[in-house]
Amino acid sequence: MEWRASHILVKDRALAQQLLKQLKQSGGRFESLAREHSTCPSRSKGGDLGWFGPGKMVAQFEAACKRLSPGSISDVVQTQFGYHIIKLTGRK
Repeated sequence: MEWRASHILVKDRALAQQLLKQLKQSGGRFESLAREHSTCPSRSKGGDLGWFGPGKMVAQFEAACKRLSPGSISDVVQTQFGYHIIKLTGRK
């Protein structure tokens, strides 16, 4: 199984919760919010991480991707890098 995902990575849980609320309530554009707020270099691509297989991402991130269906957005996921909001964009 491989997944394709985009994410928004921030250092602050409160900011992550606020961004998630924007995405779910007001239909905020994921890519725009990633470009504006994410601390990951993927921000320049709207948060797109491309395709990855098992073991390529930290365990918490991969577990969240396994639970999502394409097009859906995760709750806030904490890893050693900070707080992620993940959008699964593909599965094969």
